[in-house]
Amino acid sequence: MDPEYILVMENISKAFPSVQALDNVQLAVKKGTVHALMGENGAGKSTLMRVLIGLHPPDSGKIFFKGQEVAIPDTKTALDMGISMIHQELSPVPDMTVAENIYLGREPLGKFGLINKRKMISDTRKLLKQLDITLDATKKMRELSIANTQMVEIAKAISYDSSLIIMDEPTSAITEREVASLFKMIHSLKEKGVSIIFITHKLDEVFKIADEITVFRDGKYVGTVPAADTSKNMLISMMVGRELTNIFPKEEAEIGDVILEVRNLSRKGKVNNVSFVLRQGEILGLAGLMGAGRTEIIEGIFGIEKIDSGEIIINGCKAKIRKPEDAKRYGMALLTEDRRRTGILSVLPVRDNMVVANLARFRKWGFLQTHLIEETCNQEKAKLDIKTPSMDQLIKLLSGGNQQKVLVSRWLLTSPSILILDEPTRGIDVGAKAEIHRLMSKLAQEGKAIIMISSELPEILGMSDRVLVMHEGDLTGEFSRAEASQENIMLAATGTAAV
Repeated sequence: MDPEYILVMENISKAFPSVQALDNVQLAVKKGTVHALMGENGAGKSTLMRVLIGLHPPDSGKIFFKGQEVAIPDTKTALDMGISMIHQELSPVPDMTVAENIYLGREPLGKFGLINKRKMISDTRKLLKQLDITLDATKKMRELSIANTQMVEIAKAISYDSSLIIMDEPTSAITEREVASLFKMIHSLKEKGVSIIFITHKLDEVFKIADEITVFRDGKYVGTVPAADTSKNMLISMMVGRELTNIFPKEEAEIGDVILEVRNLSRKGKVNNVSFVLRQGEILGLAGLMGAGRTEIIEGIFGIEKIDSGEIIINGCKAKIRKPEDAKRYGMALLTEDRRRTGILSVLPVRDNMVVANLARFRKWGFLQTHLIEETCNQEKAKLDIKTPSMDQLIKLLSGGNQQKVLVSRWLLTSPSILILDEPTRGIDVGAKAEIHRLMSKLAQEGKAIIMISSELPEILGMSDRVLVMHEGDLTGEFSRAEASQENIMLAATGTAAV
């Protein structure tokens, strides 16, 4: 075995009922490098990593680690060998503190075998400081934002002092500043000889951080290339098997009358006196850095959180929205930013996830019409090109992009006139992104009014008819499609430009 490689996986196959997840794939990672693993959702990337850390036994193939052939039957074996992983789907213990989550199962012990909480908190503070993460080690996880929860997961993986760290979508929920800190950490780890397997759908990040790139497609190995010798278009072509010329297929739509007006909306410490309008057929982009107040505005409009002052006008009439059920009655629908925590019902099948928001539509004389449910769900599956073996498939077994499309179909079945999409393409691949964007354009052409919150500037610029920018609870910028630029939006997002 070549000594420059820390990991070699040969001819790995893994099948699940009704799907061949991995078909004779390979991966070779050099010592002290960042190796990007790319592919569309469902390509097999995460499955291979679960094989590597002992969550799934491979059906066939060999794994060599540090020059020796190894068997990895469970995650403890992987950790003991020096392999740790930051998972895409976050799973903190919400009622435990940051320190307790990081050292869960390996708490430092003091006298009489009792947990030494003081040392655990002290060690956590040192670790967070070393990683430039500003967090209180004694704060409970349920009090943290998604971004901060992600940073805790990153700190936890690094705390194992592993020689190989797998990072599955580590930047999907963190800010630009935090991404910069993470990349600084990665460079530091590389200098110490640590190897990183980096899975992401953000192409720009790959070219900033990766040394080599391996691409999977439909569970098969496509190839491995040096990042320095590869272009974005070449990489997309490897991933999707074709050229994807239009990731942002924005079509012209007729912009109609004002359907929603928000007047002087405030939530103490979150949103300060924000006013704006939304028109039929319009895609209104809502930009800003993490913590700017974008989601907090939407939570107020949709009745998830109480507003302190302000008015919401729908079709010219003042709306009384105290809870999400009220918002739905006014023709509003909300796709939340955290697909796993507030979106999918993971233990239920695709069918139930689709219809759960509008069961009244399928009820007659008090009974659910199962034939109508099945017919409607299959129509939605075809319309949105949802890839699932059947409506009985548990939604948690679908790829992220297909889960997202199921959630979109859930809300479309409520026949909304106002559709609010909070980070609609977070954590999904470039092909699925283009499909979601195409669907958004089609809905706008049908007269739907869309608010799109996104942390990705190319998405904001590519899909919005008009852009609003938030900074620390204030509305600091408003730009037409022609006026919007990366520079203008970033100036407003950092509070250095005013409306």
